[in-house]
Amino acid sequence: MNPFEKIFNYQVISKLDDSGTFLATAHERSWLKTMLSEAASQHAFTPETLNKLLTMLEADPVLRTDDRLSEKARSKVVHVYHPLLRQLRRAIMNRSGITLSFLTKDGSLNARQSAVPYKLEYSMVKREWYLLWFHLRRRKLLTTRLNKIVDIQEMDLPPSQYEQLQSSIRRLIDRRNMTVAIEVVQQYNEELSRILYAFSCFDKKVEYDAVAHVYTIQLTFPGEEQEYVLSKLRFLGKRVRLVDGDYLKSRMLNTANMALERYGQLD
Repeated sequence: MNPFEKIFNYQVISKLDDSGTFLATAHERSWLKTMLSEAASQHAFTPETLNKLLTMLEADPVLRTDDRLSEKARSKVVHVYHPLLRQLRRAIMNRSGITLSFLTKDGSLNARQSAVPYKLEYSMVKREWYLLWFHLRRRKLLTTRLNKIVDIQEMDLPPSQYEQLQSSIRRLIDRRNMTVAIEVVQQYNEELSRILYAFSCFDKKVEYDAVAHVYTIQLTFPGEEQEYVLSKLRFLGKRVRLVDGDYLKSRMLNTANMALERYGQLD
């Protein structure tokens, strides 16, 4: 048995999450302290949060990399962080509305649209951040790339109105999303953490059958991310099996048939 296996055990991690406990190794704390010394941290955190983190990490050493790492020529880097992330997260946490100004595909400006921000999503395919928001006048759920947003201003909404709008948004979300069930093949149960990491950007729920010793992942994702989910299923190969989700099952069957035909194993 791997002596460190319990660190990555899903059941242990789930119980820690339920209690609000987060595990961090000494190396991770040193890495975080090193990253907080970068100028970008001033934009990623509020001053209060940044000071709190630095205080918590005061006793940890800085991770020294100058004598161990060297940087060679590289291609253009696509940064995951976007300057609007903090402002939008704050608006969502404050349960407030926003006025949104953004550019359309033809380059024209949609100015001061009244909206309720619902969720920030990161597309693993396009490597871009998107804002999922509800248009108050059109009563429609829209998605806008963050790099198309020109200006955001928070606006107050009465709590009762906000709750009604959230109910409307959730109904629209249910129509937009897809849910599939993915079963982990028993002999690969030890790789559950790796399998969950492959779907880390989506909502998921894990169920464990103690009798059959089988993990089942209920994965929920936007319909437009089907191709990404399929790519991950193909990557995981024999470790997982789709047990629910007719469309994706048919696509996986088609992929398997084409592979067999290509290598002369299918009549």
